[in-house]
Amino acid sequence: MAKRQVKATRKDDDGDITALCNEWQTWSPRKKVDAINDIEHGIHEYYVKEVGTQEVAVKVKSRGGKKYLTTEADSNSGNNLDNLPNC
Repeated sequence: MAKRQVKATRKDDDGDITALCNEWQTWSPRKKVDAINDIEHGIHEYYVKEVGTQEVAVKVKSRGGKKYLTTEADSNSGNNLDNLPNC
């Protein structure tokens, strides 16, 4: 299992995450459905890491029967997927 650092995200018009990105990696961009499959089946881990902070894991959650990607809750809003630059 490879760990993949996420540095940007693609979002739709509603602000929902549709892909994870790291422009210097061959896997990027990774569509949401594929990243969810990777995480749920233990194929790859995804994380966000800002300079001077610890890694924060990307997790799969569900709301109303729809799966979505989010980061673990912490006190640093800069590592939230919603706050990463667009790719």
